[in-house]
Amino acid sequence: MAERSFANEVKVLREGAGSVLHVEGILAVTKALLQSGVSYVGGYQGAPISHLMDVLGDAKEILDELDVYFENSASEATAAAMLAASVHYPMRGAVAFKSTVGLNVASDALSNLASGGVTGGALVILGEDYGEGSSIMQERSHAFAMKSQMWLLDPRPNITAIVDAVEHGFGLSEASNTPVMLDIRLRSNHLHGGFVAKDNVRPAMTVTEAIENPKRDLSRIVLPPASFLHEREKIEQRWPAAVEYIRKHRMNEVFDGSATEGSVDDIGIIVQGGLYNTVNRALELLGCSDAFGNTKVPMYVMNVTYPVIDEEVIEFCEGKRAVLLFEEGQPDYIEQNINSILRKAGSATALHGKDVLPMAGEYQTHVVTKGLSAFLGQYEPDLILSTPSLLLSADDPASPFAPRVEAKEVQARPPGLCTGCPERPIFSAMKLAEREIGQEHHVSADIGCHLFAINEPFNLGATTMGYGLGSAGASALNAEGADRSTVAVMGDGGFWHNGLTSGVGNAVFNKNDQVLVVVDNAYAAATGGQDVLSTYTGAPTPRSIQHPIERAVRGIGVKWAKTVRDTYEIGKLRDLFVKAFTTDEPGPKVIIAQSECMLNKQRREKPITAKKVADGKRVVRQRFGVDADTCTGDHACIRVSGCPSLTIKENPDPMRTDPVATVIDSCVGCGVCGANAHAASLCPSFYRTDVVINPNLWDRAWGAVRKGWISMLTAPVERRASRYEVAA
Repeated sequence: MAERSFANEVKVLREGAGSVLHVEGILAVTKALLQSGVSYVGGYQGAPISHLMDVLGDAKEILDELDVYFENSASEATAAAMLAASVHYPMRGAVAFKSTVGLNVASDALSNLASGGVTGGALVILGEDYGEGSSIMQERSHAFAMKSQMWLLDPRPNITAIVDAVEHGFGLSEASNTPVMLDIRLRSNHLHGGFVAKDNVRPAMTVTEAIENPKRDLSRIVLPPASFLHEREKIEQRWPAAVEYIRKHRMNEVFDGSATEGSVDDIGIIVQGGLYNTVNRALELLGCSDAFGNTKVPMYVMNVTYPVIDEEVIEFCEGKRAVLLFEEGQPDYIEQNINSILRKAGSATALHGKDVLPMAGEYQTHVVTKGLSAFLGQYEPDLILSTPSLLLSADDPASPFAPRVEAKEVQARPPGLCTGCPERPIFSAMKLAEREIGQEHHVSADIGCHLFAINEPFNLGATTMGYGLGSAGASALNAEGADRSTVAVMGDGGFWHNGLTSGVGNAVFNKNDQVLVVVDNAYAAATGGQDVLSTYTGAPTPRSIQHPIERAVRGIGVKWAKTVRDTYEIGKLRDLFVKAFTTDEPGPKVIIAQSECMLNKQRREKPITAKKVADGKRVVRQRFGVDADTCTGDHACIRVSGCPSLTIKENPDPMRTDPVATVIDSCVGCGVCGANAHAASLCPSFYRTDVVINPNLWDRAWGAVRKGWISMLTAPVERRASRYEVAA
């Protein structure tokens, strides 16, 4: 199951030559793979590449028609290792995963791949996750490309340019026997546009044909002495071949502005391809371009950011007083490279970059506009025809950055778990268990939805070291004689990614006395709800699932392992935490807290429920509420839960001023609020309501009885109240 279905959208992938397709970036990438004759595709989900994996999954029927093999890989390392199929065989292969963390996980396989080189084209599609839209540490892919000498493409955010980059990526890889990395930035993944399609191409060699015709070339295997020769081959053969291909196919672009009235030719701009749209928008705001890219300032667009092509840089800078380089992030690899090229060539062209632009951080429009304005103001001030409000001081009311309200009036709301999330009661139970035994614990957190527990109201989690490394992140905090255990958390996705070996196996091997909580919500929920090995919901899937996590941990030596099959039973979960925290059992203690992700559950059940309602069938929906007369207004229920649907409202009692708790319409009826109140011995103000849609005769009869009974009980109260009202 996935966050979104592309079953209808993928139909356009069958379109042939001459068709104009208007699609999202991820669909354009998929179509380009098919047009390129790809033999196999793999990858691991992770923003911003998750939907590309979902598209490939939904397009499996089309891939099968072309004999293209596809699999959802167990990790980025697994995906990268798939490209070994292109080392000896003339097969084009592509894998996709999240950029920085994906490269970190896949680095061993990719380093070996880059050393030995490839015969068929090998393309690594990276969801470049840098900037404010990122969910990870702020790093770039550029350093990895330089370290292992893999060519790095960063196409303009333009659908045609992205399709061309995919097709040329394979060509460049084959021409230089080098794997190629293709950056698809966050916005490019979901960019919409049109391009002229080509016919899909069957692979030159299918996976079946490769299996039945095995090949072996000792010189391609990374083992001394061949590996020593690979380094020389990279410089003496592969690099020149790559430069020749890039120049011959004009992969980098020059917009000289010669057709634009008022253009100049003695200054210029060099820009990473992925930043082109932002830079052109800044030029437009300053009156130096238009929305269609008709610039007055010549631009050299680096759709290939590694290697830098010396001859092209020198040619572009010839006769120019100065150029401005837009390179996002740090270190300034490209700026250093271009500076070296210009100085060695004896060029007098001044190179500006990080002197007028920030060293780090995302180059958003206001940042780019400010730097561009400073550059043009120094060299061509007459080009600036307007001063956009982006450049106004924040003290100016006309500035979009001027404060509209006092900062203290806006309450910060950190990201948190979804309404009804089955992970919320896990951390509520953990807090209640800590309260009961009177001890706090060091909690080693992990990547996934459960990481939100570091925020209010739980405040659980001290570190996070990577996907599936929650247990390993607590491995050093293991001391005999300590009065408490260290706690580690990981999700089911992280567990199967690498947590089983690097975390649980390590803890068993080293007799680590930790309490590990595996949050089993049935999916890789944080990346869109993809299936994992332990997915147990029974939804149809071509993969092998329903492999219990408890069986896996016991299989590698864990003695104390318990599975809780309903995390919403907070009292039971609290008691289990108390046992885990206080037991004398040596070695790791593993609690598998199992309940289905509420988002996926709603996606699965809502269509079924809607059909039942439309068919006139009986449907019962549970809702929860707070009795305002009983609520004390101390809001302990909110502090122990943090559910977005549990909030406050004005007290209806005129004699009481404290606001009372209330449950709003976003409630999905999980019952955590009431279970928390019971487990924590809070006030008994929560109630459950069963909303019956299409009631049957029995429901109507019971409804009439309840209504009559309530009327009988409340009649005396209403009569007394009416007398007071008359007297008043």
